[in-house]
Amino acid sequence: MTLPYRDINVHVAADSYTFTSPSSPNSPALIVDRPTGDVRLSEASHFPSKRVSRVSNKYVIIITKSQPMGRLKGHMVYKIISTEFLPMRERQIRDPDEDQFLSLLKTYIMKGPMYFSYSLDLTNSFQRQATMDNSSPLWMRADDRFFWNRFVQSDLINFRRTGNRSQPGPQPGADPYILPVIWGTLEIRPTTFKNTPLTLVLITRKARHRAGTRYFTRGLDEEGHAANYNETEQIVVLNDTGRGLGGYAGSTDMQSGKYRSSEGAETQVLSYVQTRGSVPVYWAEINALKYTPKLQVRGIETALPAAKKHFDEQIRIYGDNYLVNLVNQGGREKRIKEAYEQMVQMLVSSPSDKVKSDAITDEKFHIIEPSSSKQEYDRLHYIYFDYHHETKGMQMHKAMLLVEQLHDALIKQQYFRGVDMPANGGLETRNFQTSVVRTNCMDSLDRTNVVQSMLARWTLDRMFVDLGLLQRGETFATADTAFEFLFRNIWADNADTVSKSYAGTGAMKTDITRTGKRTKAGILQDGNIAVTRFYLNNFRDGPRQDAFDLFLGAYEPAAANIGSSYIFADRRPILIQSIPYILAFSIFFIFVGLFTRRLPGSTVWTIRLFILFWLVVAAWCFNFVISHGMLYVNWPKLNPRPWAVEGYQDAITKIHKDALLGPFVARHERGLSTARYLNAEEGKKRIE
Repeated sequence: MTLPYRDINVHVAADSYTFTSPSSPNSPALIVDRPTGDVRLSEASHFPSKRVSRVSNKYVIIITKSQPMGRLKGHMVYKIISTEFLPMRERQIRDPDEDQFLSLLKTYIMKGPMYFSYSLDLTNSFQRQATMDNSSPLWMRADDRFFWNRFVQSDLINFRRTGNRSQPGPQPGADPYILPVIWGTLEIRPTTFKNTPLTLVLITRKARHRAGTRYFTRGLDEEGHAANYNETEQIVVLNDTGRGLGGYAGSTDMQSGKYRSSEGAETQVLSYVQTRGSVPVYWAEINALKYTPKLQVRGIETALPAAKKHFDEQIRIYGDNYLVNLVNQGGREKRIKEAYEQMVQMLVSSPSDKVKSDAITDEKFHIIEPSSSKQEYDRLHYIYFDYHHETKGMQMHKAMLLVEQLHDALIKQQYFRGVDMPANGGLETRNFQTSVVRTNCMDSLDRTNVVQSMLARWTLDRMFVDLGLLQRGETFATADTAFEFLFRNIWADNADTVSKSYAGTGAMKTDITRTGKRTKAGILQDGNIAVTRFYLNNFRDGPRQDAFDLFLGAYEPAAANIGSSYIFADRRPILIQSIPYILAFSIFFIFVGLFTRRLPGSTVWTIRLFILFWLVVAAWCFNFVISHGMLYVNWPKLNPRPWAVEGYQDAITKIHKDALLGPFVARHERGLSTARYLNAEEGKKRIE
């Protein structure tokens, strides 16, 4: 079995970068030619070094510092702390757009929560790992959905598969240089439960397809990839004697990464997998500086092929899917609820609807099940739960009604249980998880986090009962308060990580996850998060979305049909750009008038007129910005959203008709480059 090298030296020369492994001196070196970026292998052992200082349009990204996070079944896992960009070509002239590309990646991607292991496949759940051929290279076993740096390594992977002109054919010598990385949560906590040593692990893997930010990435794309899609695996490892950060227990084989228990006890792995993702239809929320963005839902029939692709993959990987929907049944979210239900009814055979109501709500549960099992999509089971009304007034314990509703499905679903078999280097499966719960709310964040932690809690109780650590009917919450505290906080930390990636802030309602109840401090914290999200999602998320698109290959500068010098320039009319600055100056002058000491003999009415004038100017500017919010949202520039293009054009048309500003805007807009519109239309084509 070929695993990635644990130690790689980089030799820098004017015409190449050469990567070697000191611990494997007889292995071929990987050479990346400059400036072409061509990849090849060489048996040479000495490489001259020379540092260069300029950047170019193609780079090698290397991990320069990592932090050990702990051992999982004897395998060390690391978090990426710092990286370095190695340029392919020195450039004599500075390119501002290229500097901007680098800044996006370094600011929003390289600081993200990314993890890797040299010997353990972090992209796959333990259940999937147990059914795989562990003799193949680590990167070949990786789940393509969660292979976060897959696009960045595409040149190297293509070389490995087909070679190049000088070295045609497959190049297995490149395998140890390909290292899969995941983005998300990875918590490894060696602990005890009722004096029984065990390791509690939580891994959340963020999908690289349709990754992005809250208001700029919703629903499905045409390939069936859902926005904010994450797989979360809760793992318990028993008799894991290699849990520390020291050397391998009973083994010094650094390259193989094999783990052998020194105590001879049977190492068991129990895991439970859940998923989350945006409502699987075509929909969007269009932010225009309103706290509640405009909701847009495209035709359900139009999205049907994409939904089929989505659920084809979900059923193939997980089996039956229990689709838990937590959006509100009233108000603006009602359209999303109805769209989801219409989609499920179109997918399953002879759908059977069942609605449960009570004194609080007319639709506590809405269940859609196929009345027969004629086709693949009859493995979809839709469960709507009115989370908002049931938990209103801090009645958070009522969310357990959903777990009770899912009880029979959870019993049938089970969980994965495997025993480590050092002889064959893998896990011997004793029990399979046969289905998955896919949970969503509007953002698939706050409400989803609470429900996923409840399902994880219920399943962990079941695991402990099956292991003989709990009596039937007993819960770990009452049996071991220290373990309960650890469980709550590890899930709350996961909620924050997933939320920061998508919404830019920590999650709401984490007081429920951490303490088990709704608190006044938690409500105040949620208010602060709501305000922060409004600011970030309107004024800061454009560049963050661009960074995702750039790193994941949704936008390729070399393939763009427009000169890069047009990409990041603000080409709104100068007058439109100036309004917020006039507003800021107006507020400044108002404060000057209010707090500046008057000179002796000066009249009061003069100051009052001064303040009144700037109050009128400030009010007009503020009203203008709010009324034309589409012009002031910080939109993604690399892949402009279709609704942003349409909204921008509508807003400009509206301003042209304005009696005061119309003539000035039209005059300053004359002669503007059409690059903004060309770039926008190109982005629209790519998205659609």
